[in-house]
Amino acid sequence: MKIAVQIARIIVGALFIFSGIVKAIDPLGLTYKMQEFFEVWKDQGYAPDIMIDLHHYSFLFSIIMIVLEVVLGVALLVGYRKKLTLRLLLLLMLLFTFLTSYVLFSGKIRTCGCFGDCIPLTPIQTFTKDIVLLLLIIFMLLKNKYIQPLFKELLPLAIVLIATIGTCLLLWHVYEHLPIKDCLPYKVGNNILALRQMPADAVQDEFSYVFIYEKAGQKKEFTKDFPDSTWTFVDRKATLVKKGKNNVPLINDFSLTDKDGADSTEAILNKAAYYLLFVQDADHAEDKWMNSFTELYNKAKKDGLPVYVVTSNRDKIAQLFNKAHDFKLPIYACDGTAIKAAARANPTIFFMKGPVVQKKYSWADFDALSK
Repeated sequence: MKIAVQIARIIVGALFIFSGIVKAIDPLGLTYKMQEFFEVWKDQGYAPDIMIDLHHYSFLFSIIMIVLEVVLGVALLVGYRKKLTLRLLLLLMLLFTFLTSYVLFSGKIRTCGCFGDCIPLTPIQTFTKDIVLLLLIIFMLLKNKYIQPLFKELLPLAIVLIATIGTCLLLWHVYEHLPIKDCLPYKVGNNILALRQMPADAVQDEFSYVFIYEKAGQKKEFTKDFPDSTWTFVDRKATLVKKGKNNVPLINDFSLTDKDGADSTEAILNKAAYYLLFVQDADHAEDKWMNSFTELYNKAKKDGLPVYVVTSNRDKIAQLFNKAHDFKLPIYACDGTAIKAAARANPTIFFMKGPVVQKKYSWADFDALSK
């Protein structure tokens, strides 16, 4: 029994640490996933006012969850406050199991993001993992007498504190800069235009269709042998017969439209060399990055490289760049979700050659690109 408890202890502790670190290299990924849950629940009518309030605190919740995963995993391995640690692990695991079961059985959310974007799991894989971990934690709670501290006196507490501080420092670094490992479609080296295309091995969804026609106040459904011109078409119903696979491009919501609403995506992405500046909003204190961006802009202008601003809030960003700071930059509108995937920091700049991403820098690193 003692050996079984130690095996469970290592498995649970290691997986929690791994899960927390994978999320910590891209905490905004978890933030956006939490926002997705709150938005879905709001739309479903589950306490919409509360969901709106919780949506505003998604980033704080993601930080707390990431730190808890790492710290509790470390605490379990070193044997620090075993009963408290196991109880907190149980509560956290119950929450995770509820979320993954909702993803699996509701179909409202595609993935839960348990291991971030770097290790995508299917809903059934994630749910199975959580059930196994939940059973292992319950087993350890019942047999906690076999869990002893690995070290005596204050060393377990010191290790837990170091893990807490280290995780917080990692989160702060990634928040100001960019994810240490970029697992998103807009990573350096990727061709944005190519990833907007349907995958070569895509299998499309299959649908059956029912057509509704009306004549003399009578409506009738047809699947074949359609009626003559004396009948009036009313509606069409589509029913999914067979779900396809791999039929969504990795990049399916990225497009650049100018102030007149014209699609300029290919025209811009086929240019020889240029910069794309992604700005989600103007609430981020620009005094932290505007001076370094000005240097970068002047360097780009000297080198003959255009700078295009990409945002989901054209009017507000135009006010910032072209009125408050008089840059006269071309500003293009893009879907906010696409910007969140492309630019984890606000703002983020891409150096592009054609449609291929060459370099990515957050606002905190604009100086490196202007040299």
